[in-house]
Amino acid sequence: MTRLLCLCLWLCLCLSAQAVAATLITAPDASPQAQTTAAWFREEPVLGALHGQVVLAQRSQVAALLPPRLRTAWQDWSQTLPAARPEAYALFSKGNWLIIAGDDDRGVMFGMGHVLRKAERGRVRGLPLYVTPDKAIRAHQIGYRFKNNSYDAFTLPMFERHLRDLIVFGTNGLQWIAPISDDAAESPLFPAPPLDTLIGVSRLTERYGVDFHLYYPQMMADYGDPAQRAAELKRFEALVRATPHISSLFIPGGDPGHTPPDILFPLIRDEAAILRRYHPKATVWVSAQGFDMAQYERFYALMAEENPWLTGVFVGPQSRDTVSAQRARIPARYKVLFYPDIAHTLHTQFPVPGFDPAFALTEGREPINPQPQAQSHIYRHFAGDFEGFVTYSEGVTDDVNKVMWTGLGMDRSQSASVLAADYGRYFLGDARFGVVLEGLERNWRGPVRRNGDIPRTLTTLNSLPHRDNWRYDMLAYRARYDAYMQRRAVAETQREDAAYQALSKNDFQAARWALSTPDDADTQALRTEIHALAGRLYSDIGLQLSVRLYGASNWERGANLDRLQLSLNDRVWLTRRMDEIEALPVPARAERVAALLRRDAPPPDGFYDDLGDPQASPHLVRGTDWADDPQRMAGALESIADRTPDDGWRLAWITYAEALYETPLELRYAGLDRTRPYRLKVVYAGEDYALPLTLIANDTTTLHAARARRSNPETVEMDLPPEVTAQGHLSLKWFCPQGLGGSGRGRQVAQVWLYPL
Repeated sequence: MTRLLCLCLWLCLCLSAQAVAATLITAPDASPQAQTTAAWFREEPVLGALHGQVVLAQRSQVAALLPPRLRTAWQDWSQTLPAARPEAYALFSKGNWLIIAGDDDRGVMFGMGHVLRKAERGRVRGLPLYVTPDKAIRAHQIGYRFKNNSYDAFTLPMFERHLRDLIVFGTNGLQWIAPISDDAAESPLFPAPPLDTLIGVSRLTERYGVDFHLYYPQMMADYGDPAQRAAELKRFEALVRATPHISSLFIPGGDPGHTPPDILFPLIRDEAAILRRYHPKATVWVSAQGFDMAQYERFYALMAEENPWLTGVFVGPQSRDTVSAQRARIPARYKVLFYPDIAHTLHTQFPVPGFDPAFALTEGREPINPQPQAQSHIYRHFAGDFEGFVTYSEGVTDDVNKVMWTGLGMDRSQSASVLAADYGRYFLGDARFGVVLEGLERNWRGPVRRNGDIPRTLTTLNSLPHRDNWRYDMLAYRARYDAYMQRRAVAETQREDAAYQALSKNDFQAARWALSTPDDADTQALRTEIHALAGRLYSDIGLQLSVRLYGASNWERGANLDRLQLSLNDRVWLTRRMDEIEALPVPARAERVAALLRRDAPPPDGFYDDLGDPQASPHLVRGTDWADDPQRMAGALESIADRTPDDGWRLAWITYAEALYETPLELRYAGLDRTRPYRLKVVYAGEDYALPLTLIANDTTTLHAARARRSNPETVEMDLPPEVTAQGHLSLKWFCPQGLGGSGRGRQVAQVWLYPL
């Protein structure tokens, strides 16, 4: 009995020892920022899971906080490190001691962040180590505005939590869109007025010791008008005077805005002078976004002048010249920052390559979009040309992509898989969730109907512990949405095939029945789960996945719940054609039915391309590989129009190919019959704006001069001059007007047939 009692006491002592949280040791003369970091660390569960002593201090303060034997070990190792560098940190462990040593106060905070995201079962592996940031500026844009998919529902405590989460991975600043932009003045979801929230977040960044970057578009109609210019300067001064902490000012040339360089530069010079009355150390940045070719050349000429008020240039979407091209043209005395769009999948700076039309139509432009491998590649591809970055974001749907950019900006040696695992470990308590992030990215590779990763990713997610956590719900929403769309895409294809099979037998009733077959029980169950997740995400983080239910500004702004049941076949169009045919006399129906059954099939020995479908456009010249040109500046890209099959448009009209700026859109044919003339049929279709297009064969023969689309869609047919096919091959190139600015888009071709007569 005595032995049993002793054993019980021993077990209790062991359990008690294991339950004792680590002791946090800080410098007695710690700065206010370091004290904020220490207070934050004490709130985190990770500290409670560590054991022994944890030292959190600047590198110069550490030795005085250690016992003699450990001090010697620390000094022997730390003396091998380089001289102190901004925001760098060192981690060292020995016995039951863990040392988090920053080269400055930010380094202390980022070292703590490393421990928070890497600690597992009370340990941090891979020590000792020393980390120096890869980029000096690692920031993310916040838009507290109606257009945004979530931030307009955030309270100040939510912004503070979000800021902390970003700092853990290495973020050293937030960029805030001023309450003067291309947006509504108010959102019905605002918990507080825009200026109050701006001031509150500015104070938060000051408290945590990170930067507050003000993004301030110039939105008045004409700054050549002295009255408008004076009104702008007065409005600007009121804002910067009211804002407690501003590290820098970012002014875009466009997107939004429209001021030419010769008027923009003097205006920014005067705004810079006003800014520095209240924030003397603030830096000033400008972009050439939206400029056309002539304006770009003037921009470069102005950059060649002495502009002592200007720090540098940021390069973002709607830029004719890439960050590499701009770095080459801008004098070295100016810094160059990248402003990458990490939020969007199409109609964007970095379109998802080969995005299946079913996903493009339903998940849309701003879905939950973890892309660890793609974003990692984009960062590394351009990293040599920028000195920092501010990612362009529209809310929380790009949450994973923010972590990728921040993590690489802090330590480029990390792989995408390691950062994905960190995301899982820190936010979801299990590094295995990183596999789910990579699986969701693979879900979008290749044809949706045959993608085996979609069910595998959902199975993997379901095998992991459920978390009561909005980030878990975002992954669950996307995994189920992908699976649901795969099921529906397969079923919709089968329904349409069955309808045409019935039409081949002149059975219109059977064709209608086939098109209206309901989803099976498993598919309906997925739909119910998706709706439930959308409701939780709105309640927990303000994510607006529906216009009607959750107040999203537009379906394109992440509200893809509204497209959950969108047709993925030509059901509406085909039903209308059947209505027309059934209204005809019986003898007149056969020819129309035969035409329906042929649909897009070319005549014998002809060719057909559905240019918006990567799997059905064999003659499209795609140009450089995505890996070498992720912006698609020198190649073709597929996209979709602002229409749906439920509008009565065919899928083949909704999807199209295009190219940017001066890059021609090209189709190339070989193996033509040299003895026969050919006919060309083109469907021009796409978004409501379109550019005048010139079509040239073999770089020599103009098939049609610059012409605007006369309807949407529009079918154009022509007989080709015999000489353009006489050599047995043919190149077709579509050109738009030269020197355009803006997005460079608008050269949109949906379908092309080439066939011998």
